[in-house]
Amino acid sequence: MPADLTLYTNPMSRGRIARWMLEETGAPYDVVLLDYATTMKAEPYRSINPMAKVPAIVHRGHVVTEGAAICAYCADAFPDAGLAPTDDERADYYRWLFFAAGPAEQAITNRSMGVAPTAEQQRMAGYGNYDRMVDVLERAVAAHPYIAGDRFTAADVYVGAQVMWGLQFGSLPKRAAFEEYAGRLASREALVRAAALDDAAVAAG
Repeated sequence: MPADLTLYTNPMSRGRIARWMLEETGAPYDVVLLDYATTMKAEPYRSINPMAKVPAIVHRGHVVTEGAAICAYCADAFPDAGLAPTDDERADYYRWLFFAAGPAEQAITNRSMGVAPTAEQQRMAGYGNYDRMVDVLERAVAAHPYIAGDRFTAADVYVGAQVMWGLQFGSLPKRAAFEEYAGRLASREALVRAAALDDAAVAAG
């Protein structure tokens, strides 16, 4: 019987974040693998995400796109997994989840494209400049064992993926706080399972 949750992804994409999040929930889900040049750009996927980007999930007929939104949605949709924030965690949870999806993502993307805003342009850029973003993110991951406090939440999936990829691909500097935070996440069973599934999909072509 088909699951009532479907992940649309490519194993060499930010879809790996959504896969990790789904594995953390423990909910059953189906997977539709999309090719960048063909199925991701055409129907029926364009009706799900007109941006022709992955990941996307469809849960009981409702579409959710954008990695941070998928993390937050799944934490609420599957409360038994314990990934949503408590009252004490909520401020840091939302603050750093969307910092990683907004200023951090923008700064890293612009830097990878060789875009460095001038002093005047920094007033318009939500991240100011790359170095400032890195310093702020470093302080955030160093403040607690996890991004919202003493326990793992859905925000750690998105922030953690940003940090681990940053260290792996050189888009973030190898600072001790980043490496220690990434180390706490790397052994999570859900991440290990998700990575194995995506790596197998890559190997299968």
